[in-house]
Parts: sequence; structure tokens; C-alpha cells
Amino acid sequence: MSTEVIQLREVTVSLAGTRVLDQVSLTVHRGDFLAIIGPNGGGKTTLLRVVLGLQPVDSGRVRVLGASPGQSAGRIGYVPQRVDFDRDFPVTVMEVVLMGRLSGKRLFSRYSGADRAAAEEALETVGLLELSRRSVGGLSGGELQRVLIARALCGNPEVLLLDEPTASVDPGMKTSVYDLLDRLKTSMTIVLVTHDTGAVGRHVSRIACLNCNMVVHEGDEMTGRMVGDLYPYPVDLIVHGEPRQRILKKHSSDD
Repeated sequence: MSTEVIQLREVTVSLAGTRVLDQVSLTVHRGDFLAIIGPNGGGKTTLLRVVLGLQPVDSGRVRVLGASPGQSAGRIGYVPQRVDFDRDFPVTVMEVVLMGRLSGKRLFSRYSGADRAAAEEALETVGLLELSRRSVGGLSGGELQRVLIARALCGNPEVLLLDEPTASVDPGMKTSVYDLLDRLKTSMTIVLVTHDTGAVGRHVSRIACLNCNMVVHEGDEMTGRMVGDLYPYPVDLIVHGEPRQRILKKHSSDD
């Protein structure tokens, strides 16, 4: 069995006349935990949409689980960056998580016992089983994010794609999300888009820097030079470990 689960070769995408991805090549192997970092507008979300088959490419080749994008929907879990919904709409946590089983069902078909068992297992995995009957509108931002991860897990995916899963949660919940991903990486391939440049290094197996063009760093080490070359503005990099350090972009003689 091939270990390549995602393969992009010289992929170019333009949106509204602006080139967003330029000759991007990437190979994600089975069991990888890949972090993709980069500035806003650098093409990170577009790349995930390409993998999901939601964004056509101008040129290049894309293969996902040995097929064209979009043909392996049931084998890929996706956690979007933002979910807009009416907080007053009467839907429970369990009902949201069960939506992760829809890709394999016919229109208007009922959820089976196996579907509900999978949803309960997914909620147990993210630590929210006791909230299964609660209205989604009453959840905190961190709880809602874990519900969305549970929805993605409910379909038993081989690959999990996450777009900024900690963007709207407090620091304590960020730690909880990363601890969860540490557990999940033993059973699935994970691709994580994030701005948490100082947190991902101790969790992921590889880091890809994307700002229209992509550079993949083999290994989990993130350096100040990597961040300085990637972002067009000054960025602080907090390095977790012993001892903790802060790596700052080098000042020019005029500063």
C-alpha cells in the first residue's frame, strides 16, 4: 500500500485574478502530522479546499488517497476555520456530530445504531459525551471547536484536515485541542493549518511554510529565520521547552 495520502505537484490557483498558490508541491505520507503556517492571504485555506476537491486548480496535479480530489470524501474529516450559524436554532451537540455520517448515506435516510455509536465514540474522544443533549447555542467557543472535531471524527476518517482549530479559543483550551491531536495522530494522518507558530513545534512531525509558494521543512524544529522569512511583518516566536526562549527577528541598524 502506498504511503502517500496527499500529493500535489506544481499546483497553481488564482482567485479573482490574483495568484494564491504558485507551483506548490507537497507530499503527505500516511501517519504524518503536518503543520502548515503562513500569513493571512498566503493560500492556506485555499490549499485545504484544493485537497477537498472544493477548489479547482489552474494547473498541476492533485491526488488524494490515490484518487482525484473529492472522490474520497468519506475518508477525509474536515474542521473548518469558522462556522456561522444561528445560535438560537434548536440543534443539539449529538445532532451536529451525527452530520459527520451524512457522506455515506442516501438522501432522507435515517441514522442507524452504528451511526449513533460512532457519534458517541467521537464525543467521548473529545471529552464532551456528557454534553450530547445540550443545545449547540449554549456552548463556549472551545466546546464548539471540539464538537466540530467530533463531527469530523464521526465518519472514521483516514485523514483529518483542520483549518485554524484554535483561532477563537482561550489558551487553556488551545492546550486541550493540541493534546487531543497528539492522541489522534497515532491513528490517522493530520494536516493542521495554524498561526500558532510557537506551539506546533513540539506536536507535529513536519512543518510547511506557505505564502503563495511552499517550503517544507523535514523535522519539527521551527527557527526564527523560518518565521522571519515567511511573514512580511515582525513576529515573536515563543519556543516551548526547557528553558523557554523567545526568538526575535533581528533588528536592523536603524532600529
